[in-house]
Amino acid sequence: MRLAERHFGVAAACVIPGESNGRWSGAGLDAPLREALRSLQDASGAPWLSEPLVVTDTGADPVWRTFLSTASALPLRFVASWPLRRATGESIGSLCLIDHAPRELGDAERASLNDFARIASALVDQQVSAAIQCDEVEALRIRERLLTLAIAGSGTGIWDRDVVTGEIQYSTGWKAILGYTDDELTNRIEDSYKRLHPDDVDYVKAAMQAHFEGRTESYEVEHRIRCKDGRYKWICSRGKVMSRDDEGRALRMVGTTTDITSMREMAERLRESANLVTNLTNEVPGLVFQCRRSPDGRLSFPYASAGIAEIYELTPEAVSQDGSCIDALIHPDDLDAWHASFTHSAAYLQPWHLEYRVQLPTQGLRWRQGDAKPQRLANGVTVWHGFITDVTERKRIEAELHEFATTDGLTLLSNRRHFMSRLEAQLAQLRRAGGAQSAVLMCDLDHFKSINDCWGHAIGDQALRHFADILRTNLRAGDVAGRIGGEEFAVLIGAASVEGARVVAQRIQRHVAEQPLTSNAGPVALTVSIGITEMTAEDANAEAALSRSDFALYRAKKNGRNRIECA
Repeated sequence: MRLAERHFGVAAACVIPGESNGRWSGAGLDAPLREALRSLQDASGAPWLSEPLVVTDTGADPVWRTFLSTASALPLRFVASWPLRRATGESIGSLCLIDHAPRELGDAERASLNDFARIASALVDQQVSAAIQCDEVEALRIRERLLTLAIAGSGTGIWDRDVVTGEIQYSTGWKAILGYTDDELTNRIEDSYKRLHPDDVDYVKAAMQAHFEGRTESYEVEHRIRCKDGRYKWICSRGKVMSRDDEGRALRMVGTTTDITSMREMAERLRESANLVTNLTNEVPGLVFQCRRSPDGRLSFPYASAGIAEIYELTPEAVSQDGSCIDALIHPDDLDAWHASFTHSAAYLQPWHLEYRVQLPTQGLRWRQGDAKPQRLANGVTVWHGFITDVTERKRIEAELHEFATTDGLTLLSNRRHFMSRLEAQLAQLRRAGGAQSAVLMCDLDHFKSINDCWGHAIGDQALRHFADILRTNLRAGDVAGRIGGEEFAVLIGAASVEGARVVAQRIQRHVAEQPLTSNAGPVALTVSIGITEMTAEDANAEAALSRSDFALYRAKKNGRNRIECA
């Protein structure tokens, strides 16, 4: 810049850098003048960065005069600026001449200034390129340091193998994995194989050879390797052939080795825990399961214990992706309840509970009870964890207890208590329906005491069972017959008038007359007296209707037996 200052005879010559390019440089450029030019550059948008600019007298230029009067008191009267550009055309600043007195710039001086600008452009371009290169080198150093720290902290080492010579170079981190220092390991591949666990040598060599021959995209193995202290670690080695000769033979291979001992130990502990859970659930009677219900309602059982063989005669694999095969095993009368129970549990996230029947190929008809708690996942899937048990025996006992509590042991008809409960239920239904009616019959075997006295109590019991069979034969499915006591029987006929009930009573009498009891002692003729009444919503209770039919029976007995009377 001093050369330019002397050549043009100006007070100062300088290079004004463009945005983020280079630095200020020049002769005769003190700090106040630099600040003034910087302010002018910011205020005016730096027109000298894009095209040549010559201001012969700033005092005569209104824009410059206004700026200088407010921004600087320096005697800046002449400015000439030539843009500087890189070889790529990118603007990198301007070459600026400054003087304290007005002056002209002739054609020869303009040409010289243009030459100086080209020289300055080349110099500034070199500075900018050097600065960029320096920044890139520093950034590369930073990345290398970060990579080194990352590799060192990750338990990963680097290796570089010369396939032709059999030499292999290890990074410091690689050696540290095995507990060695830099000078404690040889570079021969044969020595590296000696450190492998004997059971892993063939596997590692085969994987390496497969990659050399191009049969795999990369080399990746997990195996055990002996450390300096004699212990074995699990490592994962990954690598790739980086160069091959003209015939495709491997020349150089580079890769990494990672210590995965902790990960393998954790995986082993997880496997042991999973095996423990599986073994425990397999010993639990019934089926322990996880059930998933997708938003479209499809059920699957990702986990099912070995008990599924007993519960459904299926395998866990059969239901892991799709549980629809269970539908074919559910009793047809319970299938709707099966699906509805899951739908309700999923909708309200309430515990799932269901007792249902299954029809299995080997076991036949069985009862099952399922219980589980639901959980909604973020993707809308509902998951249940629970168990299903065989409750067939419990159901059998419950049925026996129910039969014992509701059935007369001799005739297998309803006992008095159960019959009265059915009668009360029918009365409640009549009150809800309004205007409906039912009929109640009281039946009594005629001369039953004489049968016992003449034929014996065993024959008397046969007579009671014989009459009970006749009642069952002549009643509809919804009608109820019960033994009230001794030789007395009661019948509830729903949705029937007295006249309709009389038809049923006549049919019963006819069958009794036509079908005498057959016993070892010979046929025993029976007759029956029947009283009929109508039960309506106006009855105070079921006992009232039963009392009326009993009164009608009394009249039938009084009027000669083997009769039908109504009340």
